[in-house]
Amino acid sequence: MYAASREASSRAREALRAALTGSDTVAETTGSELFAVVAVLDDQRSLRVALADKSVSSSARAELAERVFGGKISAATQAVLTTAVAQDWSRARNLVDTLELLGREALLRAADDRGRLGAVEDELFRLGRIVEDNPELEQALSDHGKPVPARRELLTRLLTGKVEDITLQLAEQAVARAHTNSIGEAIDKLSDLAASLREQIVAHVRAAVALTPQQREHLAASLQRIYDKPITVHVQEDPSLLVGVVVRVGDDLIDGSATGRLQRLRQTLA
Repeated sequence: MYAASREASSRAREALRAALTGSDTVAETTGSELFAVVAVLDDQRSLRVALADKSVSSSARAELAERVFGGKISAATQAVLTTAVAQDWSRARNLVDTLELLGREALLRAADDRGRLGAVEDELFRLGRIVEDNPELEQALSDHGKPVPARRELLTRLLTGKVEDITLQLAEQAVARAHTNSIGEAIDKLSDLAASLREQIVAHVRAAVALTPQQREHLAASLQRIYDKPITVHVQEDPSLLVGVVVRVGDDLIDGSATGRLQRLRQTLA
């Protein structure tokens, strides 16, 4: 985002924090309704552009949002939306993407209020692995030639009754608005967002064999000393590594696998 949109996003997030002062029900309702607003704006380009038109006064844009959505969403959601559209955005798309992000954060806050944020984070991570390990499923979920409702319905059939309701809502939204063909990657970003709300960073670990609880604890403690922050460790088994582990934390990659060592040896010999 350009500077204007970053500032606008920051103010919209402040409005969200102010709105989520009630129960977890308020947070969940706000998140779900923000997703619904995003769906409308995605579908109606002229409305999307009008709500982010800097040549029109902020009060006029806020009034437009009230006319379109007033009475259809809760007061909390309307307050967030009114604040968001009153800001100056570099691009209309930045407004919509920010509303989606705020919807995600609201749902995760609801999970946190219920003491279920850790469970949602873990479910999202596991779902990401399931999708990445099943190319046919990932293709079906990312096929933009299929209507969004059909792709959402597929995910709903797979997950209903097996995960938290908030996990399902977040995953459905990721499928509906994924800007990449990697649905697994989109879901991983949701898991990372959940971890950040718990003030932790995520280490994505691929291990040649399953790690014992003691090995996980030792790895987490070692990474915490390196990054000086609490660490959430997500482990995926990958026998192709032969032995050892590969750890990714943000843009950092630590390759301690046999495959990695062999590759470095080949490069040296070449």
